[in-house]
Amino acid sequence: MAKDNNNNGGSFHNALTSGSKIVGTITADSDFRIDGHVEGELNCKGKVVIGTQGFMKGTIDCQNAEIHGTVEGKILVSDTLTLRQTAHVTGEMDIQTLVIEPNAQFNGTCTMKKASKKETTTK
Repeated sequence: MAKDNNNNGGSFHNALTSGSKIVGTITADSDFRIDGHVEGELNCKGKVVIGTQGFMKGTIDCQNAEIHGTVEGKILVSDTLTLRQTAHVTGEMDIQTLVIEPNAQFNGTCTMKKASKKETTTK
């Protein structure tokens, strides 16, 4: 039970601050926040947050995502994608659960995965 002491409780996360730019592939084992500019791929085992000043062009592949800023490209989320009221998303979404606040903007396609095994086995 105490195997993962080094990555305990989500206390570790990565961040790209405003004014920073990355072109390429980012791989993260824990949560990742973008307030800068990214062009490429972001592969994250945790939650991705795109801040209000954040811009992502490319592919996001993660467990959960919360978008406040701008995303152009493809978003692959194994659990929940939340588009906040300041979000501007253009492209494809492949998700399980989608939450959209009023005034969030989305132009593109959305594919929703089936519910978990637990829900499909109930009578």
